[in-house]
Amino acid sequence: MNIVSLEPLGVNETVINAMKEEFSKRGHDLTIYGDRTVDENVLATRAKDADVVIVTNIPLSSTFIENVKNLRMIAVAFTGYDHIDLEACREKKITVCNAAGYSTHAVSELAIALMLDVLRKITANDSKTRKQKGREGFLGRELFGKTVGIIGTGAIGTQTARILKIFGCELIGFSRTEKQAFKDLGGRYLTLDEVLQESDIVSLHLPLNKVTRQIIDAPKIALMKPTGVLINTARGGLVDSDALSKALDERRIAGAGIDVYENEPPINSKHPLMGVPNTVLVPHLGYATREAMLIRADIVKQNILKWLKGEPQNVVT
Repeated sequence: MNIVSLEPLGVNETVINAMKEEFSKRGHDLTIYGDRTVDENVLATRAKDADVVIVTNIPLSSTFIENVKNLRMIAVAFTGYDHIDLEACREKKITVCNAAGYSTHAVSELAIALMLDVLRKITANDSKTRKQKGREGFLGRELFGKTVGIIGTGAIGTQTARILKIFGCELIGFSRTEKQAFKDLGGRYLTLDEVLQESDIVSLHLPLNKVTRQIIDAPKIALMKPTGVLINTARGGLVDSDALSKALDERRIAGAGIDVYENEPPINSKHPLMGVPNTVLVPHLGYATREAMLIRADIVKQNILKWLKGEPQNVVT
């Protein structure tokens, strides 16, 4: 089998060489490209002889899938897979497996960090300090005692809730399926509207699909408290950025911490959230830790090995 990673995997040469050796001793070749591109022609050239491709969050369209004639499996080195044309994969009987769970701790920790940054204005006050300014009457807000609404109580949402429990927060949630682990933390399930109305902080942890796209739109944002904060470390398409920008600009909600956008950063200078007040923007780094990259590489390797044995795991189609 010819296995091709269309981009780097974020791990060191020792790990890469160990992966190559493991596949080689089973009679398979692993090629890993050292740069990232979204140019579909370049991607198709890289994958032209591949039986298996590895990709993170680079979009793979039906055109790419059609052009890579030998393709039999896509190993997604990412939790989400909305950037893969799954229908085209089904038509060509291509197995798609994701790296579920690799970034659970990394993303949940960033969600907490964004909450603290927005409440205490850490980034803004860092800038003031470097300009030789003082506190000048500033008062922040504590995370302790806040009601936090977790929208999507899967692995990451529940891990975020665990950390928030330690901070002394009250937990409420909305999810397609209720999870006992969330209830065991004292979490109460409510309707989406009730979560938005009652929360001091709303943290999004949903996948992006036809049902969840712009689930947080203007009417939903209007339900939030004037002191409310929105945190999104999940998918940019969950939120209507124009509506969020307008609500922040008009001080109808108190702040937002955003890691994800409609497209991968760098985001356009005219993006609606650029320049709005009380907002912390980071360039999709929730999953990007050394620890998570090592876990991810191992899951990808195991997904491919399991598929080669006829025992695929983490299958999404």
